Amino acid sequence: MALTVDIPLIRLADGEPWTILMLRTGTTFLTALVVWTVWRLITPKAPPLVPGRIGLVVAALYGLGSITFVTAVFNTSTANLVFILTFNTVFAALLSWLFLKERPRPITLMAMAAMILGVGIIVSSSIGSGHLFGDLMAMSSSFSIAAALTISRHSGREMGFTSLVGVIMPFAIAAFMVWKVGFHVSAPWWIIFNGAVIMPISFFCLATGPRYISAPEVAMFYLLETVLAPVWVWMVFSEVPSRDSLIGGAILIVTLIIHSLWQINHGRKRRAASVVRHPA
Repeated sequence: MALTVDIPLIRLADGEPWTILMLRTGTTFLTALVVWTVWRLITPKAPPLVPGRIGLVVAALYGLGSITFVTAVFNTSTANLVFILTFNTVFAALLSWLFLKERPRPITLMAMAAMILGVGIIVSSSIGSGHLFGDLMAMSSSFSIAAALTISRHSGREMGFTSLVGVIMPFAIAAFMVWKVGFHVSAPWWIIFNGAVIMPISFFCLATGPRYISAPEVAMFYLLETVLAPVWVWMVFSEVPSRDSLIGGAILIVTLIIHSLWQINHGRKRRAASVVRHPA
């Protein structure tokens, strides 16, 4: 739920992309550093900020994703952005297939095909409308997140703070650009609140969720942003999604829900079958 207000807060700040990126990433990094420092003072078992070289790669991917995400916010509609971001599940499955040799099940391949169709409908409607560049940036952000998740899974290391530390790269780039072109934002408190509170809470909750429920169940909650972010933007800015965006988005959401429910059911059956039953 916290993550669903990310895009509306960026829009409410009413500023230039580089200024928004600098404030958002700078406050996120500062908050992560404070939390990690306090954690380390309380217990030496706090996870590392960046676990080795592989952590640097993951941090760089998250940083690139942050740059392309903010760029997409200013160059395409909110509906297009959040719908296309759900495509990271397809990218993650393909990357795991290619590099981790984890072949997707037939139902996953069918879901990927349906999602490709949905994204194709959204992107095709943007050709000639001025949103194509923003849609491509959204796709780039989706790919960066998927690549970061795939590498994190392969390494098996603790990456809890890595996504937050990764924002230092876009912060440095954005700070340089702001120094060149100037600081332009009408309501900076919105974006400071976003970076200092909303982003850390969102990532902390999403990282903690798998301790209590299965990963597919956690993944289903990403759909909240897909569904609610366009609603908040419509209520605040009166931005109505196009017909093609709604059609493509509906295909993506329904496909993800069906596939996630199948994963949960399949996982429960597999766990039940592995239970050794002892006579009383």
